[in-house]
Amino acid sequence: MTADISALTLEHKASLLSGKHFWSTKSIDDAGIPSIVLTDGPHGIRRQDAAADHLGINDSLPSTCFPPAVAVGSSWDPDVAANVGAAVGREARAFGVSVVLGPGVNIKRSPLCGRNFEYYSEDPLLSGVLGAAHVTGLQGTGPGASVKHFAANNQETERMRISADVDERTLREIYFPAFERVVTEARPATVMCSYNKVNGVYASHNKWLLTDVLRGDWGFDGAVVSDWGAVSDRVAGVAAGMDLEMPGSGGTTDQQIIDAVRAGRLTEEQVDNAVHRVVALTALAREATHDLPLEEHHALAREVAAESVVLLKNRETLPLENGQRIGVIGPFAASPRFQGGGSSHINATRTDSALEELTALANERNATVDYATGFSLEEPGSAILQNEAISVAQAADVAVVFAGLSEREESEGFDRTGLELPANQVELIRAVAAAAPKTVVVLSNGGVVSLEGWHDDVDAIVEGWLLGQAGGGALADVLFGVVNPSGRLAETIPLHLEDNPSWLNFPGEQGHVRYSEGVFVGYRYYTTAGVKVRYPFGHGLSYTTFDTSELDVETLSDDSVTVRATVTNTGERPGKHVVQVYVATTAGPVRRPARELRAFTKISLQPGKSKRVALTLDRRAFAYWDIELDRWVVPAGSYTIQVCSDASTVLAEQEVTLAGDSIIRELTMDSTVGDWFAHPAVGPALMAGLTASMTEEQAKQAQENNDQLKMVESMPMQQFLAFTNGLFPAEALEALMELSKKEEAAS
Repeated sequence: MTADISALTLEHKASLLSGKHFWSTKSIDDAGIPSIVLTDGPHGIRRQDAAADHLGINDSLPSTCFPPAVAVGSSWDPDVAANVGAAVGREARAFGVSVVLGPGVNIKRSPLCGRNFEYYSEDPLLSGVLGAAHVTGLQGTGPGASVKHFAANNQETERMRISADVDERTLREIYFPAFERVVTEARPATVMCSYNKVNGVYASHNKWLLTDVLRGDWGFDGAVVSDWGAVSDRVAGVAAGMDLEMPGSGGTTDQQIIDAVRAGRLTEEQVDNAVHRVVALTALAREATHDLPLEEHHALAREVAAESVVLLKNRETLPLENGQRIGVIGPFAASPRFQGGGSSHINATRTDSALEELTALANERNATVDYATGFSLEEPGSAILQNEAISVAQAADVAVVFAGLSEREESEGFDRTGLELPANQVELIRAVAAAAPKTVVVLSNGGVVSLEGWHDDVDAIVEGWLLGQAGGGALADVLFGVVNPSGRLAETIPLHLEDNPSWLNFPGEQGHVRYSEGVFVGYRYYTTAGVKVRYPFGHGLSYTTFDTSELDVETLSDDSVTVRATVTNTGERPGKHVVQVYVATTAGPVRRPARELRAFTKISLQPGKSKRVALTLDRRAFAYWDIELDRWVVPAGSYTIQVCSDASTVLAEQEVTLAGDSIIRELTMDSTVGDWFAHPAVGPALMAGLTASMTEEQAKQAQENNDQLKMVESMPMQQFLAFTNGLFPAEALEALMELSKKEEAAS
């Protein structure tokens, strides 16, 4: 039951709008308002019971480190995200945590973002579906979630002061939809506002973001909490809809709120609204259960990690076979990197190394494992270590090199400057590939790394991302074929950093970063511009094969369809396949990407078995954000429904024609000549007036000669009249504008 705040003094109410300590809110015992704990936890609970910090510096209580979002994103499986969310929620209850700070659903605008490991994808649909599943799973166990970081927080460089300058169509189509889906489908307890500015206004006091869009357009009724230390103007924040400042300011900003109300710069009603939302969170208060199902959760962590591994390349090398001599090389095999650095850093309950897990599976299969360190994460290069690795590779049937990035090279707080692996690792990979009969490279990295300079030298590449504390076992399962890999890339691997559409405007300059690529983020740019990539969004191999057939698209309404296709496992192993449905169109007045992901599902099939898959595409699958009408619009026209294996490879497609929305725009003197003549009601009347005084032959020529109209069609009518000495009478144009207004209202 929510506490009654009507009897609270202004001082009491103001005090509730900021934290008591680093991780907890204030209580008012006499009013029955308890304190609650909020803590980091996108992929595990970072509960600190001593010194507190936001950057993972101080120790925290042991908890399960599940695969971070970079891995879960590659699972393309909402069940995986939901299972991780539910497990994190159970551990939150064990620690008495009421609100878990996560998941992060920001878009991977650039592969250089140092926090990309905490986000799912470069695509808003994939990010939103997985984020909503995580929140639903987590909140189903009791605690609340805090979806973050709203909004346009896509870099670490100057994150506390940079202005992300983004046009509204791009915000609505790329950077908002994941948040919108989580809010409308999963109803998170809180939304966390980001550090940065959006178009010059800090997110923490941006009324358009926090009230107009979040609450007005999406119906969010929970609390908005600041990122830790993100508040720049507390009074403006309350007015904008930012409810809870974390951590507390020692009473300083509470007094600012009190003073603003008494000075008339803030109404007490605005304060009450924020207090109601913060107090509602206290319904989530629970005593710690101290029930940590460690073995169960470790097994789950291994299972979901294996679902997230992406097999990028395989030249008849994987899975590893019984009786082979396997050379395992690289320090990441013995001491895995399984999570990112910063505020989400978990004190794992245990850690599985790939070396130990591979050895255990090898022993069961009459295979042997030899190990060499190969390279140092601290020293630039070591001939001794490399020579030891070459010796192991020469004696092996297959060499497996574990390479990647250390926490020193990518973390919250800073962005990377390049995509390359460290030079000593590239040198080692090439040397091993030259020495071993077969070479596999297993990558451990939170953000995309370049494969250039060594890709063609090796036989197989496994993208292992950061897989959580059980990642070593998951990699062993995939390498030996205990688990058939089914991960798909949630972000593009480019050939060159310079190919990325954000490259010229990342991370910005002089306090601003311009999102000049607009909606052409990630694969939306690469496919539209015809830029070759190393591996496209959605790519991933399996140890079996699949066939897609019998595509059928049924039109349900003017703006929705159902897509059906049959998928068959044509190989010899059980496996999972991701059905990816994209929409391609040129309909409408705005530039559209070559194709956009609009639906997906992951299915499991036994060898020789088939499944008929049905996916419905609603109006948003065909819509663009119209900045003139300030709403979503589905233009009438042709749409190609494409079932793809990845963003670059179409397996089957079918074209449909949709009636879409009937859009008739009001005309003004600023409307172009082209707009006037193209108007369905005004255009014919205008042409009739133009040709009324002409001979029949002149009128025919005027109607057939489009070249002259093309020369002036982009000219505003006001300027056109000036150039033609008032070709059309002013009163006639006024009547036609009134007609257009009536037609718009009727549409």
